[in-house]
Amino acid sequence: MEVTTALASHTTPEVRSLLGDALLHELSHGLGGPYHVLFPERFDACAAAFRAVFAEAGVDGQVYFAKKANKAAVYVERAAVAGLGVDVASHGELREALAAGVRGEDLVVTGPAKADDLLRVAVLQGALIAVDALDELDRLIVLAAGLGRRARVLLRRLPAEQPHSRFGLDDGELAAALRRCVDGPVDMEGFSFHLSGYDVRQRTDLAAESIGWCTEARALGLRADRISVGGGFAVDYVDAEDWRRFEESSRPEHFHAGKSFGGFYPYHSPVAGADALRTILAAAPSGSGEGTTLAELLRSAGVTLLVEPGRALLDQAGFTVFRVQGVKDRDGYAVLTVDGSSLSLSEQWFDSEFLPDPVLVPGGAGPVADAGPYPACVGAATCLESDMLTWRKIPFPVRPAVGDLLVYLNTAGYQMDSNESPFHELPLPPKVVVEPSGSRFRWRLDRHPH
Repeated sequence: MEVTTALASHTTPEVRSLLGDALLHELSHGLGGPYHVLFPERFDACAAAFRAVFAEAGVDGQVYFAKKANKAAVYVERAAVAGLGVDVASHGELREALAAGVRGEDLVVTGPAKADDLLRVAVLQGALIAVDALDELDRLIVLAAGLGRRARVLLRRLPAEQPHSRFGLDDGELAAALRRCVDGPVDMEGFSFHLSGYDVRQRTDLAAESIGWCTEARALGLRADRISVGGGFAVDYVDAEDWRRFEESSRPEHFHAGKSFGGFYPYHSPVAGADALRTILAAAPSGSGEGTTLAELLRSAGVTLLVEPGRALLDQAGFTVFRVQGVKDRDGYAVLTVDGSSLSLSEQWFDSEFLPDPVLVPGGAGPVADAGPYPACVGAATCLESDMLTWRKIPFPVRPAVGDLLVYLNTAGYQMDSNESPFHELPLPPKVVVEPSGSRFRWRLDRHPH
């Protein structure tokens, strides 16, 4: 049988050291099921990298952590200590950010058709509110007037490149919104947009257009001195050559039951994370003339740039551990069953697959298996045919066995808990905060109340 391409995940020295530590098996035994490992120091490093780009470019910028990317308390706690902003989209996220120590003025509230309870707390706490529609702006104006407060507002633009998006205001609605901001209890601080995908050129061009909108708003007497470009900063998971080989050779027989997908996340990205922000700022927007960069336009206009990365702040900030509890041989490959479900590896939510290979950590001191590769897919401990953590037949270096651990690397960004559910009354995998302590590691459970 032809073996599928290996897709080894990028990793860090700390992670490689932990993969060889007995702690992983001890936690599996003590916690009695799958679990997630969190690395807060890596979150700190990613945030520092984004801030360094703003400093290098001489641009006034603010980094907001998109909380929806991971429910753990520790990342928001670290954001509060570092003075980062936090992007929230629900009353629960706002409440937890405040409880972690994030100041109200450092919150940006996003999402469509926000509930009045969310808007009320946002106004009282002085949070920045990204308004998605005219009727939402009308409700916010009435609510702020009733509270005797002023609402801090960004107007969310509907990108011309994505005209069918259900989010944002078109140009006519923006003009109407500006007129209402002039007369209402509103501090209109600027504009925001969110683009699907990871095209840095589109972000540069739309940011430059938004500077023009700031100029128009200022002519009406509005503040309009900041722009949010949202998220969409890619993470580079695997090597370029491995990704090229996978894309060129992948076909249905490389997946259990001939499974096919509509598409995959771009697991290799040549420009990722803070480097993507650096590229956006250094690019000359279309039509800017004389090669003027976005950074120069921002400085000249006195406009602050806001970014709201989630996945990119969590690059290498965590992984997920399952225990193998069954090995079933098929025709030329094995079906592994682990002690959890694909609901804790959320790419399946998008009818896709988390492609980087899980790392096999052998358990016990049994005989060493013959050299592989041993192709195997990975199924969940549920009764659903479709509950597969990995449909792809992973080329493991040795034959997996009951008691081995499978470690899915770099899962902190959106994978761990976006789709989690206690299906079959299986408990949700706990989150374990791990930090180096000399030559050892120390750990504690995350303090998330759920």
